[in-house]
Amino acid sequence: MTSGNQTRVTEFLFSIFLHLHEGGLLFFTLLLLIYGFIITGNLMIFIVTELDVALHTPMYFFIRVLSFLEIWYTTTTIPKMLSCLVSEQKTISLAGCLLQMYFFHSLGITEGCVLTAMAIDRYIAICNPLRYPTIMTPKLCIRLTAGSFFCGFLLVLPEIAWIGTLPFCGSNEIQQIFCDFTPVLSLACTDTSLVVIVDAIHAVEILASFLVIALSYLRIIVVILQMPSAEGRHKAFSTCAAQLVVFLLFFGSVAVMYLRFSATYSVFWDTAIAVTFVILAPFLNPIIYSLRNKDMKDAIGRLFGYQKRAGGVER
Repeated sequence: MTSGNQTRVTEFLFSIFLHLHEGGLLFFTLLLLIYGFIITGNLMIFIVTELDVALHTPMYFFIRVLSFLEIWYTTTTIPKMLSCLVSEQKTISLAGCLLQMYFFHSLGITEGCVLTAMAIDRYIAICNPLRYPTIMTPKLCIRLTAGSFFCGFLLVLPEIAWIGTLPFCGSNEIQQIFCDFTPVLSLACTDTSLVVIVDAIHAVEILASFLVIALSYLRIIVVILQMPSAEGRHKAFSTCAAQLVVFLLFFGSVAVMYLRFSATYSVFWDTAIAVTFVILAPFLNPIIYSLRNKDMKDAIGRLFGYQKRAGGVER
């Protein structure tokens, strides 16, 4: 469709992806293996924490929710990336682009809120252990999770609706590995100065979660260092270390990407930062929460051990 001398854009082209003969097949194979690991690892965590009664605690409840979110978070982007790496048609419709942005950012914000709830959970467990069972009840965990989903899927909706009303004309090339606000808005053929307000809202969201988590872990570290028992300090640190790594990886890359305001990066660095929180962080999460977690490894052993014994009884 045309408007004056300009052609109205109805689809976008991901110009950053390589063609098969340029090495696209190698990246496709690597990304497919990573995606398979992310899905398998998070499914395993979800199933094990659901079936093992010993892991029916608030901390593992939030880890289960996080694993569920990671599956869908990566599914909003990686399958399209895989398609672009092997297909000559590296395009996405305007509607598809808007949907990808909505679900990617909704799930990302929800994940940030869940990480905040996990930090609060660890804060209460270590800093106020006697009251922990009466404070972190199953009902409160469900409410915190429901609130996380509500914030995640509601906060980004007005922005997506606004972008959906913008006219796009001229170039349709997105120099990013997925549909994101800045690359898409740069293609709009109208004034998008309202994005400054949107950036400020994103900054408040990110900084609020960051401050709550950072202050919680600072207080936790202070309390742990004051523990008289070396064994107690080691156990407390090991409990929080995994979550702290996930927090730093997730919020660090998100902050670099979305707290830059008018600053601009090269295409290479934009892509590298995006890969960090779209692919690398979800890839490391199952490793951190399972292979580096003794309780999880023991639960996996119990699950497979039980199935083996059950199989033997049936025979």
